[in-house]
Amino acid sequence: MSERSVSKSREQKRWYTVLAPEQFDRQELGETLAEEPDQVVGRTITTTLGELTGDSGANNTKLTFKITDVGSDTAYTEFITYELTRDYLRSLVRRGASKVEASITVLTTDDYRIRVQPVALTTKKADRSQEKAIRRVMIDKVHAAAEERTFEAFVDAIVEGNLSSAIYGEAKLIYPLRRVEVQKLTLEARPREVAAEEETAVDVDADEVAVDADE
Repeated sequence: MSERSVSKSREQKRWYTVLAPEQFDRQELGETLAEEPDQVVGRTITTTLGELTGDSGANNTKLTFKITDVGSDTAYTEFITYELTRDYLRSLVRRGASKVEASITVLTTDDYRIRVQPVALTTKKADRSQEKAIRRVMIDKVHAAAEERTFEAFVDAIVEGNLSSAIYGEAKLIYPLRRVEVQKLTLEARPREVAAEEETAVDVDADEVAVDADE
């Protein structure tokens, strides 16, 4: 393609300013280029919590947003992923200590399905039963948090460190802990998607019942 063709192609495109959800004060995340608004929907953009809050100490946390709607020259997003950087996670690990992890899928009160992956770092090596007990605390605390929070409130609990603190407060009674973090949170399904899955499951069950009845 000639330089003239490339230049003309770029002239036909326009820049859209990408904004974070209202939960993150509609802060500007960046810009994206497209010929048509529909081409922007579905794109993702990743930033750090530090860039959003102005706190450089939070640069070890990555947040990913997905564009869901477009105005005249503005793209609006939803939050989809919270994740600690690999370098930060590696810095937490100590030789001769235990790293206890869990992966938990829960529904929030407003029917968002999310997967939460907490991690606990002990001061020294814990035995298998102690690791199992710490993991049980993680699972129970994550379920309890989801049962009383909306998706937005759950995300706030992780970003603000409240869920990690709750896990730490109980799990440290099992074995001395150095730190507890939520290493990743992922939005797996929105309410309409969860409802569609449930409806499909009901339809399948109904078909199975009908077949059994004929037999």
